[in-house]
Amino acid sequence: MFPLDPKTIERLTKIICDLGGPYERTGRELEQLLHRAGWSEPPEYDGTPRIQWLLETLQDEDTDQSLIESLLRRICSPIEYDDGAQSAELVREEVNKVLEPEGLVITSNRSHPILGELIADEDRIVFSAPADLEARLRRLISDADAVTWLVARAAETQICEQNGAYVFALVGIGSFVEHLLLCVLTEHDAQIAAQGLVAGNGNRVRAERASLDLLIQTAHSKGWIQLDAKDFMDKVRDYRNFVHLRLQRQRDLAPDQDTVMLCWGPVRAVLNDLETTFCAGSNT
Repeated sequence: MFPLDPKTIERLTKIICDLGGPYERTGRELEQLLHRAGWSEPPEYDGTPRIQWLLETLQDEDTDQSLIESLLRRICSPIEYDDGAQSAELVREEVNKVLEPEGLVITSNRSHPILGELIADEDRIVFSAPADLEARLRRLISDADAVTWLVARAAETQICEQNGAYVFALVGIGSFVEHLLLCVLTEHDAQIAAQGLVAGNGNRVRAERASLDLLIQTAHSKGWIQLDAKDFMDKVRDYRNFVHLRLQRQRDLAPDQDTVMLCWGPVRAVLNDLETTFCAGSNT
């Protein structure tokens, strides 16, 4: 768990540098890797031994979970390697060996590496709201009041989850994503803020009246979230609609803790994509 143990950071550093291995990175490439992982102001490589430089860099940021997590996701991403998934999977296996004692694991949904937690003695992976959610939201959204409301909605959702109110936890997750996408779309697209979103029939819909489906579709059409995140989020949207008991009865589905956990995974994927779009190399 975070913060990672110093020995864990040391072992991860060796994997990332891979001296003498097929994925060896020069000092300059290490610096560029941090930029691609979304670090806004990584230190400039100063010519010191690479493992030492990267180790000190990670140690300086070891309390910032979002930075460490973004780097772990990046080194396990197929887009980082010329041959894509083949190399990414090999690296992910090595990273997971190091993370296992920490109770953490990097999973992969198509092109999306996602950090999850390992449940002791159960050999299963769980997803939940990111522990550093507020810090990550502040990088995406400048409206401090909106961030406060989003964090509060996530906290209320977790209260529902922890007390067995699983339908309302699903509603909370959907509500959280809806407002997250609304804030990001209106802040980062002036035309949407002024004129609204374009619905499937070609008509414009005021942003504050847009459905979750339209918000998801728009974010994907703009390239801000990838296809797999959109597809998984569509399922979250369907479950969010269980706020209408009629729909839940039609589906004859009684959500449980696993249902809620599986819906946090797509939320993390959406956050990852938005951070890749807006936070890499900037201080958004």
